[in-house]
Amino acid sequence: MTMTLYGRDLITTQDWPVEYIERALELAVEFKEDRYNHPLRNCLDRRTFAMFFYNPSVRTRQSFEAAATELGGHAQFLEPKSMRLKSAKSAGETIEDAAKVMSRYFVGIGIRILETAIEEYGQGDELLREYAQHASIPIVSMAHDRFHPCQGLADVMGMRQHAGDLKGKKLLQVWGKGALVRSWSSVQESILINSRLGMDVTLCHPEGYDLDPEVIKWCEENAEASDSTFEIVHDLEEGYDGANFVYSRNWMTSDFYDLASKHGIEEAKKRETQKAMKYDDWITTKDWMDKADDAFFTHCGPVDRNSEVTDEVVDGPKSIVYDIAENRLHVQKAVMALTMARTEAEDYPPEEFGI
Repeated sequence: MTMTLYGRDLITTQDWPVEYIERALELAVEFKEDRYNHPLRNCLDRRTFAMFFYNPSVRTRQSFEAAATELGGHAQFLEPKSMRLKSAKSAGETIEDAAKVMSRYFVGIGIRILETAIEEYGQGDELLREYAQHASIPIVSMAHDRFHPCQGLADVMGMRQHAGDLKGKKLLQVWGKGALVRSWSSVQESILINSRLGMDVTLCHPEGYDLDPEVIKWCEENAEASDSTFEIVHDLEEGYDGANFVYSRNWMTSDFYDLASKHGIEEAKKRETQKAMKYDDWITTKDWMDKADDAFFTHCGPVDRNSEVTDEVVDGPKSIVYDIAENRLHVQKAVMALTMARTEAEDYPPEEFGI
């Protein structure tokens, strides 16, 4: 049986066969090496990609718009609050109807919906999957409450560019104190894709900052299937020991949604920040990096400087933060070309990548 990437949704890389992940990464490298003259540079000619932003972004809109432009197409910015869409509090067009209509206009739909736009964990993921159920075009997560697949792809691409084969190398995914209340999406995507592709992943965080149990179960299964390791520790010394990559990132506790429902989002953010700031040691410093194995430092951005990581580290010679930020453009071009540009991509690359 063969499958094709054309028309396929990207809600999390966990939904894609490893062969498809590798194909997207391979094409992303090609796009980076031959940015403006690649054979697929016009594969979205006169085509439009819709971008739904329930939440703002620093680089997501920029990178997706640039990606569409560099493929000869257009990315249309949409804010649901300015559209007449049905919600729990207002009448309007249902997701089913909106998805079917937009499938007549666009070649793909990107959706960004994080914790401040939902009432409980999982609602963002459910929304994307409902759009995917009714749309006849690809649905791409531009970061939602559970996953951030394009960031995960960019992370892998950047680490490989600096260290080659990642099989058997240790990634420390470490919680960092921060004044920004972060969702779980980037962190969960990171531990999923890297455990799947053969890295030894160590998730290190204080007690009480547990992630989605289902995601943890998948990571354990991924590691077993890829002959790698996945572990959770709460000791920084153990976490940094032997690490080849350090990825420091703040994330909120599971209490956030309950706090927001009882006290409002701003009060929930305040309480989360107050709790996080009590963990003084949980910041990536040069001293901690020295305990690792000549490790690279990575972060999905935006960096909460001198909370999650010191300036000395993030601006240091082993930081690959900006390379990975750039890679968002290239992996998104690859995803769009492979899933939305059937006519031009049929011969380059071949349409089918069997598993």
